[in-house]
Parts: sequence; C-alpha cells; structure tokens
Amino acid sequence: MKNIFTNLRGNLFGGITAGIVALPLALAFGVQSGLGPSAGLYGAIMIGFFASLFGGTNTQISGPTAPMTAVSMVVIAGIVAANNGSIEQAIPYILLVFLLAGLFQICLGLIGLGKYIKYIPYPVVSGFMTAIGVIILITQVLPVLGYYSKTDSDLIVQYTPQAEEVLLDKILKEEAEEGILVIKDFEETLARAKMITSDDINQEAQILATGSGSGVLGSIKSIPRAIENIKWLEVGLAFATIFIIFGFKRITTKVPSTLVALVLVSLSAYFLKWDYIPIENIPSGFPGLNLDMFTNFKFGEISPYIFTALTLSFLGAIDSLLTSVVADNMTKTRHNPNQELIGQGIGNSVASLFGGLPGAGATIRTVVNINSGGTTKLSGMIASIVLLIITLAMAPIASQIPAAVLAGILITVGIGVMDYKGLKAIPNMPRSETLIMIVVLLLSVFWDLVYAVGIGLVLAALVFMKKIGDSTASRSKIVPLQNADELSLPWIDEVELPKALKEEVFIKRLAGPLFFGNTSDFQELATQIPTTATHLIIRMGKVSYIDQSGLYAMEELLLRLNKEDVKVLFVGLMEQPRVLMENIDIIPDLIPKRRIFPKFKEALIYIDNNIEDVA
Repeated sequence: MKNIFTNLRGNLFGGITAGIVALPLALAFGVQSGLGPSAGLYGAIMIGFFASLFGGTNTQISGPTAPMTAVSMVVIAGIVAANNGSIEQAIPYILLVFLLAGLFQICLGLIGLGKYIKYIPYPVVSGFMTAIGVIILITQVLPVLGYYSKTDSDLIVQYTPQAEEVLLDKILKEEAEEGILVIKDFEETLARAKMITSDDINQEAQILATGSGSGVLGSIKSIPRAIENIKWLEVGLAFATIFIIFGFKRITTKVPSTLVALVLVSLSAYFLKWDYIPIENIPSGFPGLNLDMFTNFKFGEISPYIFTALTLSFLGAIDSLLTSVVADNMTKTRHNPNQELIGQGIGNSVASLFGGLPGAGATIRTVVNINSGGTTKLSGMIASIVLLIITLAMAPIASQIPAAVLAGILITVGIGVMDYKGLKAIPNMPRSETLIMIVVLLLSVFWDLVYAVGIGLVLAALVFMKKIGDSTASRSKIVPLQNADELSLPWIDEVELPKALKEEVFIKRLAGPLFFGNTSDFQELATQIPTTATHLIIRMGKVSYIDQSGLYAMEELLLRLNKEDVKVLFVGLMEQPRVLMENIDIIPDLIPKRRIFPKFKEALIYIDNNIEDVA
C-alpha cells in the first residue's frame, strides 16, 4: 500500500482510459442483466474501487464481465419467476444472492483456496466461454430488431387470462396465510377479486409477456414476432455500432472503438431527432444504499439460492484470477491469489448494497490500463472515480443512449468472448475432451450455466482418471537390470555433461503427465531460465499424457523461448504428446523434427555440433 502513489502520471492516464472503456460495457451489461444500466454502472464503480483497494493484483480493473453478467442474468430470471414475475419483489433476494457471493469469495480467500482455482480443465472453460458468447448473441437478437415483449400490446392481451389466474392465486395465498377458508367465506374472496382493476390485470399481463421473451429459449421463441414487428431504425443503429467498433480498430487502437461507436451513433440519433428507443432512465446523484434485503429476512426463503451464490463466487474467482495471470505476464509481476479473492469479495459485497451487478477482473480493461501506464492499485481506483463522476454529472444525458447501440456493443462482446482457439482445435483434439466442451456449451446455452460447469468438471475428472489409469498401466513393467536403458534409470546420463555446456545448456525434467492441474507450475519454467541460456533440453520420457490445457501451456512456453532465441530440444517424446503437438503444428513450427531425440546423448551431440551458432 505504501507504493500505491508511485507513478502518478501513468496511473492517472491508465485509470482514466480504463474508466472510459468501462463505461459502455457497464451500461450494456446492466441492460443485459435485466436490472437496467444503472446496475451495471454501480457495479463497475463499487467493484472497481474496492477490488483494487483490497485486491492482490496491482493493475487489475474489475467490474461486470460477460461471464458474470450471463450467470447473473440466469439468477435474476429465476428469482423473478419465483416472485410472480415481479422484479420489484425479487430485488431484495437478487441483491442478497449477490451479497452472499461476495462473502463467499472473501471466505475463499481467507481459507487459502485461491491457489486451487487453477484446477479447471481447458475444455470446461472453453465450452463455458463459447456458451457465454452464444447466449449474448441470441439474447440480443430481439433488441437489435427493436422488439421488446413488454411493449407488444397484442402479446400482452394474449396473457390477460393467465394474468387473471395469477392475481386470483395471489388472493387465495393471502387468505390462506390469514387463515381464511374459501369454502366458508367465499364472499370475502369475491370482494377481494372485485378490487382487482383492469390496470392490475394489464400490469400482470405485461410482466408475463416480458418473462416470455427473456433468456435464450424465450428469445428464440419470440424471433418470429420480432420479425413481424421489426423496427429498421433500431437495426440500423445496432449495425452502425457494430461496424464502427470493428472498423475503427483498423484505423487506430489508441482510442477505444466501443466508446467511439457509443458517442457517434448516440449523438447522431439524438440530434437528428430519430424516433429511437432509449435505454432505461439512469438515476442521477450518488448511488443509494439498498437495505431492503435485510428487512423481514427469512433464511428459508434464501436457502435455495445459497448454491447459486456459491457458484457465482467461484465463477468470479476464476474470471478474476485468469485476468490476474494476464496482468502478471504483461507486467512481469506476481499476484496474490488469496488476497485478490478477498478484494473481489469485498467489491461484490459493497456493490450489492448499492444495487450493483457482481463482477470480476476484466481482461480487456486491465490490458488497456497497463498499456496506458497503470502500475499500481491507484489506477483501478481512478477508473472507478471516473465512472462515478460520469454518473453524477451525465446521468440525464446517458439516459438518452439508444438501446440498440448497447445491443450492438453486446453483439461485439459476444463475438469476442467466444473461444475460437478451442473451436478450431476440435478436429485435432481427443474425442473425450471435445465431448466435454460440447456438453458444457450446449447445457450452458439451453439449460443452466451453473449446472453445466459442474457436470463438465465431473466429466473432465472422470476422463482424466481413466487416461491416467490407462497410461500408468501401459508403463508398468519389470525390466532386468542388465537391459535397463536411460529411460528406465533416468537422469544418470546427465552426470558426464561437458563443463563447457553447463552455462549455456539447461535441462527441464518432466516426470509425469502435463495436464490442467500442473500447467501453472510448468509455465513458471520460463522464469527459471537464466539469460545466459542458449539451449533448453526438455526431457519428455515420463510425459505419457498431455491434455489440451497442457498442450497450450507448452505452446505458450515455446513461443516465449523462441522470442528469447533459446533453442528447445525434446528428448524421449512419447506418442500421445507428439501426435497432439503435430496436430496443432507445434511440431514442426516451434520444434523442428531435427531437434527431437529419443536419447539424451544424441541431444548432447547435436548441441555440441551446433554450439558455434550461438557462440
């Protein structure tokens, strides 16, 4: 904390730039969640400030993210449905779930679970991230077409009979709670029913109509009606936004293209007086505390959502720590995973008290902060202050932003968040890992994000255990001592390594499978290699299995070493790792076949013959 105010100029520019980049995303994620743009803004302000202040990654910018918003959207929809479709009734329970998620994150950090978050296999992450992109794209089709089920008068009329049933059911539940028996006092029920007005019925029908168009399945079912009622102005605004976001990046990346699109399209629509649909009103002034969640609190009513809150906390932890790794690689620093979870938990807890969305470390905003000069926690705090100033001073102006513009921004987010690397690798990956990714993807999109990840983890664990069991069984054999080669008695052949090579040649011994559980440790290899190194021998004789996570970790290491002009040699490369490396062209693009040897001595001969290349 004592160094937080160093590099004031860099942190100021980094924070201001990151805050500006965060503005359109915060508004868009708020709208996507169903709680409105203000929820996104308040979440970005509170999480960004407190996660930076108390977190364990100096340059991290936090706020609502695509994965966290997608899961929050599911949570919100479920709770609203459980409260008769009334978001006003559901808000206290929604914010309480967000609060619990933040408190769970604090607990995860306090008990030291941050270092275990890395045990998430790549296919599960890949399927989940691609599902997030698909969900965003599908749910934004209706806003792009300018269709909102809550304003479709014909649809509302169709839900009128059901609305009457819902209102009558509410009366019966109220009488049951008061101990009134309908059979004995039917006149009381009729008296209450007569008090229902046409406005009450219309309001309930509107709630039901809104619910019918929410979520992935609701959006798909509503597309035909949306096409019938298409608003071409909204379509034009959305596509103009998308075009500017992707097109402006080709001109320059110094100015955020998302912000450029937001400003240009919104100003054009406003000053040309087009009849567009604006976003919901953003309250001006400092965000107020929302403490309704603590009034008439009953544990029985919130207990069904505890698992959901726990899952939300784990997702935020994974999202944040992945971004922390990106920040570490860019700044050559090392984050504190447990402290980062504590900071994220505090940020999410505070955000829930002000009605904000939960969030996590945001990769793009963090990268922007670092590239703009941010080096300490002050930059993240400044980014939040920038958003707060905008909220206080420009809320009425921001409320005039066309809803289609934010839909266009979300379309680009959905396109960008999908894991194209994992999708392209499907033909070359083992069927089991491809199956896990597809199962997580489909279950996330069409069923439940939370359960999809859980099922994916279970499947990945089962596949991994089978692979390791099969691998261990195939290598279990008894070898007579006189027939033992250097793979049966490893490392003994390194004793006679020539002294002339010891300062330039380094050896990495891998003694076991390279999989999602040990990729982080493997990646630390690059930090252990001195600058005097010209050659690195990686002994692969005991690596009988490598999964997709390990494969990409190896690829990243080789790319990094190639940039540093360190020649890498493989010794004892086994069949399964070799096949995967050839499938994605690690061999021969990064490791030429001439630098792959079955025996360690052959590698030494190669280095001895080629050492003059680096002399």
